[in-house]
Amino acid sequence: MLIQKDISLKKYNTFGIDVTAKHFIAVNTINELIDVLKLNNYPDKFILGGGSNILLTKNINALVIHINLKGKKIVSKTESSIIISSGAGENWHEFVLWCINNGYGGLENLSLIPGNVGTSPIQNIGAYGVELKDHFVSCKVIDLESLELKTFNNTECRFGYRDSIFKQNAKGRYIITSVNFKLTTKNHNLRTNYGAIQEELNTMGTTSPSIQDISKAVIKIRESKLPNPKKIGNSGSFFKNPIINKTQFEALVKQFPDVPSYKLSEEAIKIPAGWLIEKAGFKGKTFNNYGVHKKQALVLVNYGGSKGKDILKLAKLIQETIYRIFGVSIETEVNIL
Repeated sequence: MLIQKDISLKKYNTFGIDVTAKHFIAVNTINELIDVLKLNNYPDKFILGGGSNILLTKNINALVIHINLKGKKIVSKTESSIIISSGAGENWHEFVLWCINNGYGGLENLSLIPGNVGTSPIQNIGAYGVELKDHFVSCKVIDLESLELKTFNNTECRFGYRDSIFKQNAKGRYIITSVNFKLTTKNHNLRTNYGAIQEELNTMGTTSPSIQDISKAVIKIRESKLPNPKKIGNSGSFFKNPIINKTQFEALVKQFPDVPSYKLSEEAIKIPAGWLIEKAGFKGKTFNNYGVHKKQALVLVNYGGSKGKDILKLAKLIQETIYRIFGVSIETEVNIL
């Protein structure tokens, strides 16, 4: 068991924030993970996955446990579907591509989302009309109180918009070790009517798209709008799209007739946070070595060497400005430490 001291976490978070872990260890098996969790001489422990949904604003004075649990396997299979289990430490995009290359459909719209498989249920990641919960079967977790392995099914995870039980009343209690997905092996349900997917398919000259084509289209769209974390530090969408009630929406439309919206129910309307941020004048704005991405206002970026607390200060300024102009509160999608 190799526990390192004073390790930089710059390469372990997609924002590329250079903070230090007082102690650090990467675990590769469940038994290793349990052994590390039992260490009494490290009372403070911090669990780190892919580092794609976190903004680090200070050094971590604890034992940072990096979840590096790998592996993919077939759990069961029918004539038209398959259940795949993936280790929590698998890279999400690489896992999606592996599924597609094997002819397993369902996750293609979620291509190129940063992070690891193990953190995907926490966030209930989603893009282009698909959410993780649509194909999620169950996940195995370690209960930090008892150190026992447990299983959560789809219902027990209480998935919501970018939300789950792991962000609510079970926050900080469990470590996800693997996730099971139900995917199709034929007669795939291709979802092309969200965002610019169909437009991109037309540009590609594709009239009868496959799951590979959908993935390629999504990747092209995301690459054209979103910065590559390997080149520009970022955590994808920093803010959630706010959901407001009918009365709020009617008042907003009177003042801003061009506001885009998505009706979720008779009383719930979703507003694009990116539109609000752009309308408020933040899109493409830079502050020294950090700012708001020039192509996607939802994305805050670290151009190199910025501190987490500076990016957090910008996020709060954006939230305050949006509320002052539009009377709408926007929440962060990224976890802030």
